[in-house]
Amino acid sequence: MTLANRPIILTGDRTTGPLHLGHYVGSLSARVQLQHEAQQFLLLADTQALTDNVGRHQRVTENVVEVALDYLAVGIDPAKSTIFIQSQVPELAELSQYLLNLVTVARLERNPTIKAEIRLRGFERDIPAGFLTYPVSQAADITAFKATHVPVGDDQLPMIEQTNELVRRFNLTTDRQVLVECEAVLSHAPRLPGIDGKAKMSKSLGNAITLGSAPDEITRAVHDMYTDPKHLRVSDPGQVEGNVVFTFLDAFEPDTSRVDELKAQYRQGGLGDSVVKRLLNERLQALLEPIRTRRREFEQDRAEVLAILRRGTMRAREAAGATLSEVKSALGLNYFDA
Repeated sequence: MTLANRPIILTGDRTTGPLHLGHYVGSLSARVQLQHEAQQFLLLADTQALTDNVGRHQRVTENVVEVALDYLAVGIDPAKSTIFIQSQVPELAELSQYLLNLVTVARLERNPTIKAEIRLRGFERDIPAGFLTYPVSQAADITAFKATHVPVGDDQLPMIEQTNELVRRFNLTTDRQVLVECEAVLSHAPRLPGIDGKAKMSKSLGNAITLGSAPDEITRAVHDMYTDPKHLRVSDPGQVEGNVVFTFLDAFEPDTSRVDELKAQYRQGGLGDSVVKRLLNERLQALLEPIRTRRREFEQDRAEVLAILRRGTMRAREAAGATLSEVKSALGLNYFDA
């Protein structure tokens, strides 16, 4: 398969903090494989992160390099994947402006993902306009590169649906097939909870294990993991469901038979939390040690990391610029073209 007829993948992360194990399970490991099978664009979504981080912009911009370091540490090859910074591709903002004319405020407010995020942040009716319209910005990110596949969690499916609505509306309005519909690629990995048992793993909530965590930080996090509060003695039967340690073992222990045996023993009694936590700690230490080592190596030359981002951003601008030129032509905005 040549580069030209490979699928085009667009994915990315908000630059609100270093990446953690939840990101690794959900998408990072898959992205390493995808770069061998597709044209992959990896977006560092600093513009999107600013939509709900007013006054915290310095943290957002500082984390651009931190997220890039995580990408490189897990094995993303900048020669095979285009890593770029969203805010440095102005073509995306211009395309967003054109797409905004094709959607109503009412439609944006009905987006289930947006509704959930508004409740989570307690915005009620005091919603930043940039936050309300970020599905359109995301649609621009996808369509600018004519992405055919977008890896997402199931909570992001409404965003893909809205992107495809905008694609159809634009093509119908201009009577040209300029923009391309995309397909959501769902992760088969479970969503990792926080170490405290809460549904969402987040560094801001203090319940995450980042990819660059030191060995003692990993050990401490595993020790603090939520298990079964009723499992007070080794002899007591324990509950596996909702037990964060077993959720992590399901995600990271390749010997599934061994995990099944531990679950059976835990359920009937006779297996202490310390035993399963020790196994998980060993597995996570083995997983993260080479990632941490590579991250330290890249961190020694931040100038080169910025050079990688600069080169990727230039490639992204070229691709987005070509699409934007087609969009403006379709809208009759090519006044000075010969």
